[in-house]
Amino acid sequence: MDVKLSQQDIKRYNWYIWRFFIACFAFVIILITLTTFGVFGTLPSLHELENPKSDQASVVYSSDKQILGKYYVKNRSNVTYNQISKDVINALVAKEDNHFFTHSGVDFWRTFTIIPYNLLLFKKQGASTITQQLAFNLFSDTNKRARNPVKRVIQKLKELITAIRIEKHYTKEEIITMYLNTVDFGANTFGIKSAAQTYFNTTPAKLTADQAAVLIQMLTSTTRNSPIRHPDRAKANRDFVLNRMVSEGYLSEGQAAEYKAKPLGINYHPVNHTEGPAPYFRDFLKRAVRRLLDKNSIYKSDGTPYDLDSDGLQIYTTIDYAMQQYAEDAQRQYMRTLQAQFNAHWKKRDHNYAKEIHNYQLLIDSGMRHCDRYKELKLEGKSEEEIQQNFNTPDNINLFTWHGDIDTLMRPIDSIVYCKFLLRNSLMSMDPTTGYVKAWVGGINFEHFQTDQIYRGTRQVGSTAKPFTYAVAIENAYSPCMQVNNVPDTIYTPGSPPWCPHSGPTETIHGMLTLREALAHSQNWITAHIMKELTPIPVVDLIKRMGVTSFVPAYPSICIGSFDASVFDMTGAYSAFVNHGVWTEPNYLVKIEDKNGNIIYTNHVKRKQAMSEQTAYVMTYMLKGVIEIGTGQRLRWTYNLTNPIGGKTGTTNDNSDGWFIGITPQLVTGIWTGCEDRDIHFRTQSLGEGANSALPIFALYMKKVYADGQLGIKKNVDFTPPKDPLTITLDCNAYSQQQKGTNEVDKKLSF
Repeated sequence: MDVKLSQQDIKRYNWYIWRFFIACFAFVIILITLTTFGVFGTLPSLHELENPKSDQASVVYSSDKQILGKYYVKNRSNVTYNQISKDVINALVAKEDNHFFTHSGVDFWRTFTIIPYNLLLFKKQGASTITQQLAFNLFSDTNKRARNPVKRVIQKLKELITAIRIEKHYTKEEIITMYLNTVDFGANTFGIKSAAQTYFNTTPAKLTADQAAVLIQMLTSTTRNSPIRHPDRAKANRDFVLNRMVSEGYLSEGQAAEYKAKPLGINYHPVNHTEGPAPYFRDFLKRAVRRLLDKNSIYKSDGTPYDLDSDGLQIYTTIDYAMQQYAEDAQRQYMRTLQAQFNAHWKKRDHNYAKEIHNYQLLIDSGMRHCDRYKELKLEGKSEEEIQQNFNTPDNINLFTWHGDIDTLMRPIDSIVYCKFLLRNSLMSMDPTTGYVKAWVGGINFEHFQTDQIYRGTRQVGSTAKPFTYAVAIENAYSPCMQVNNVPDTIYTPGSPPWCPHSGPTETIHGMLTLREALAHSQNWITAHIMKELTPIPVVDLIKRMGVTSFVPAYPSICIGSFDASVFDMTGAYSAFVNHGVWTEPNYLVKIEDKNGNIIYTNHVKRKQAMSEQTAYVMTYMLKGVIEIGTGQRLRWTYNLTNPIGGKTGTTNDNSDGWFIGITPQLVTGIWTGCEDRDIHFRTQSLGEGANSALPIFALYMKKVYADGQLGIKKNVDFTPPKDPLTITLDCNAYSQQQKGTNEVDKKLSF
């Protein structure tokens, strides 16, 4: 049955329809008005719009401007518009917002057409412009899309209003740059600079159209479209972006076809806090920079402290990227061999560690109580008995080895024993003139063992302390050619028991020795004789002037290294021998810039005259004797380093610590090797001495350094003599003649 509507009915229904649309329009206007006035939450202020905050990673640079690593919550580094490839801009606009350069923040045409587009083509595509997405990235409270429809509408309105405001304050180039600097590319990578580095190991300026398309296609879903996890989907999406670039006139059909024929070409370089060179140094540097900024009252313009994880500081260090790699390679190469020696050395025993090792059970119990597993079980409320049972129950354990990490089934308590028997090692290399630290290897593996052994760890220094006593002797007019009978010499100190150092039969050279020979062969008795004549206080004073900050008691035994010191301090101290008697504080930091490139801190190196220039030069002659005729000879006959090199080996009580500090005219390098606990060590000096446990790493490192001509470390340069003529005779034949003449004169005068 046909129902005919009257003209009056039609007018009435039209009025209902119009009222509905008017009401909807009014409702939208009211919502926009309420949103504008902050009823549903505050909108960014003018100041916030002009100074948008986005977390940026702080970047650590080597001396040759290579990235050593980053500190971040979000791995983000900003770039300028001119530092971004045009293909990235074109790919982004083609895929996300093809009217970007013509709209004013909101693409109304896209907004009204997106609904039928999604319904008819069964595709899910958003209507947000690049500016709206930027508004969400910069100013969203949660950085998450609201799931509640009402809340999502309000969120969209806030984005819309903020987008319009952004367009009023920024150019299109600034907007698209801010967007590319803030967007998430997965794998904790934020911003186009980090993305280019992470996925293609390149810079944003060098990204090609196909590479740009791979990155831009990830914006829809960083997980589903990841080229690492889902390469096939990423390739299909890349080709879709390339097609969009053709549609928008950014590429020709032929260019797109060439790019589509290429593989993804991923060169994945994920950046995290532990991977990359110098992890121990970067961990130390982070704490050092925080202390430095606080100590010098260096704050942001709003008076708040800098946050290294989010404020995008640029930290320029003295570390040389290549030399750092050479140091780490040398450590890895030799410690693999030395650990095998250590393991074989202990396998010859009956494995009754409790009998062989002093305080063995105490060491294992202490190791258990300091490990993460023990702390976690304690937090769970487990009793000591339950914890002991847990540690004695086999479990899957990840262990460090010099051939790579392994997963194995073993009792956790056995893993404690395993780690206790791992040799540790550290190396620091510096320029003695500038004080610039060139390489810093604080341990064997930062992921497993995070204690830095360069600055924080102090160990007994052994015979590396002997040059301090000999330097005081030279300063007091002793000659390196003076001869002393190598016999025990007991030192009597008021209030203390008599002291005479031990000297094993295999290491003692009997008879008359010059001071140079005594130092070269590390003879304890002659060193003690010199200390007896000098007394400890002048030696302690020199050690302090040479930058050793740990406590050094004024006891005679310091002449053979009974005190503890760090690799950092000992390496710095030896720099004075090379640098004409001037101690230069080891310096690892050049300057710090804020995210805008403004210098907020410049480091200044401390220097002081520790000894005379003549004494320092004579000491380089003495230390060269260690390599030419003494305990460091294997540098020559094993590693063929015949150029001018000085140094000193050091071995402490029970072979607990092995040291070698090597000096060349351009580098001073300190190396320490030992177990975590001093009671676990080599039991023979042939294996545990510094000449075997530390010196080879120096040799391997220097061979790599000398082979790299770009470093400018010259091999055949000798130590520079003082400006004034030497008053100390280094020619022992001439010295003998002088002494003979002096004795004859004395006899005549006596007669």
